[in-house]
Amino acid sequence: MAVENCTMFTDFILLGLSDRQDVQQGLFVLFLLVYGITVITSLGMILLINKDPRLHTPMYYFLSNLFFCDVCYSSSVSPKMLADFLSEQKKIAYNLCMVQMFFFGTFASVDCFMLSVMAYDRYVAICNPLLYTVTMSRRVCIQLVGTAYTVGFVDIAIFTYVTTQLSFCNSNIINHFFCDFPPLLVLSTSDTTTTEIALALSSTCVLGCNVITVLVSYSYIITTILRMKSAEGRHNAFSTCASHLTAVAIFYGTLLFVYFRPDLSYSMDTEKMASVFYAVFIPMLNPLIYSLRNKDVKGALKKAVGTKL
Repeated sequence: MAVENCTMFTDFILLGLSDRQDVQQGLFVLFLLVYGITVITSLGMILLINKDPRLHTPMYYFLSNLFFCDVCYSSSVSPKMLADFLSEQKKIAYNLCMVQMFFFGTFASVDCFMLSVMAYDRYVAICNPLLYTVTMSRRVCIQLVGTAYTVGFVDIAIFTYVTTQLSFCNSNIINHFFCDFPPLLVLSTSDTTTTEIALALSSTCVLGCNVITVLVSYSYIITTILRMKSAEGRHNAFSTCASHLTAVAIFYGTLLFVYFRPDLSYSMDTEKMASVFYAVFIPMLNPLIYSLRNKDVKGALKKAVGTKL
C-alpha cells in the first residue's frame, strides 16, 4: 500500500467550515454554546440518574451510558474545532489525527449500539413485562453495555490501524473540520479500494444489525400496543418509546446519509454539514429529548432542586 519515494507529512491542515474570519467568530460562539449545553446537560443527567434511586432501572442505566458516549465523541471533535476557529493555521499532528479519528469513531459506534440495546429493553418492558426483571437483570445489562463498548472499540481500532498504513504524499490538506475516515481516504495516495470495501462492509454490518434490531423490536412493540384495550395504556406505552424513536431517527438517519450515499452524489462540503449535525448537535439534543418528555426525570430533577433549595 505504500508509495515509493513518498515523503509522508507529519501534520495535516483542516480547512474547517469557513475561511472567512467574521463567519468563524460567529461559529465559535455558536458551537461553544452548543458544546457547553452538551457537557452540562449530559453530565447533569448522568449525576441525576446515579443519585435518584427511582432512576436505578435498566432503561436509565443505558441512558447514562448513551449520555457518556455523547460527551466523549463530542469532546473528541468540538475542543479542536473551537480552537481552530480562533487560529490562522488549523494544523493537527498526524498522530493526533489518528487518535481523534479513533476516539470519535469508537464512541459514535458505541452510541449506535446503545440505541439498539435500548430498543431491545423497550421491547422486553412492553411485550414481556412479567419477565422484565429477570430478562433485564443487572448482569445482563452490564453484559450488553460491555459488548457494545468491546465491538465498537475493536471495529474502529482495526480501521484506524488500516488508515495508518496508507500513504499521504501529495497533499496534507483535509477538506473537513476533523479527522474522519472518508476525507482521509480521499486524500490518500495509496490504493484505497480494499480499505473502502472493508469500511463499507463493516459499516453495513454494524449499522445494519442495529437498524434491524430496532425495526424488529418496534414491530413487536407496535403490535403489542395496538392490542391493548386501554387507551391510557396505549398512550403511556407510545410516550415511553417516543423519545427513543426520535433519537434513533435523527442519529441513524444522519449516519446513513453520511456513510451510505452513492459516489455520484458524494460531496465533501455536504458531508461536512451533515457531520456537524451528528458530531455536534445530536449529542446536545439527546439529553434534551429524553429529559423534556420524561415525567420520571422531571420528578427527579424537581426533587434534586428542591433539596438544594
